[in-house]
Amino acid sequence: MADSPKKWQTYEEVAAEILGRLRGALGLSAVEAKQSIPGLSGAEWELDAKGIQSGSEAFVIVECRRYTTSRIKQEAVGALAFRIQDTGAAGGFMVSPLGLQEGAQKVAASANIHSVILNAEATPQEFVLSFLGNLFVSLTGVDMRGEVGKMTPVVENNVAGKGRD
Repeated sequence: MADSPKKWQTYEEVAAEILGRLRGALGLSAVEAKQSIPGLSGAEWELDAKGIQSGSEAFVIVECRRYTTSRIKQEAVGALAFRIQDTGAAGGFMVSPLGLQEGAQKVAASANIHSVILNAEATPQEFVLSFLGNLFVSLTGVDMRGEVGKMTPVVENNVAGKGRD
């Protein structure tokens, strides 16, 4: 019997898939899956995902942390900041359910790292994601995108009524 993936592994895979679907809203032309890339230091870095910026060959590092009891600490964001510097990335996304602690927010702001809040139990079909004042919600049959001051529902393949008498 094969081992089922750990919750953090599933979270990384789901986050990469969702970011890929939302790539245009995130300023990306593509999101690539988990991979290793070399750093200028000679170290090899494993990326949870890699986002390619729209209109260029620049890339951003996607780091996922499925921490459900505390926000991301500044040390974790500092490690991502060094990985960005060592790989020549243009910046990064820190994906987590609870966001960043105050010190981590300061480090992120100085290193072009953006916090992406994605619920811990997200699936490709059902998720809540917040990024730079935008809220993206997907429920089975309904996708919503909210910006400050407006909410736009998009209904696709709504199956809520099927199978009912």
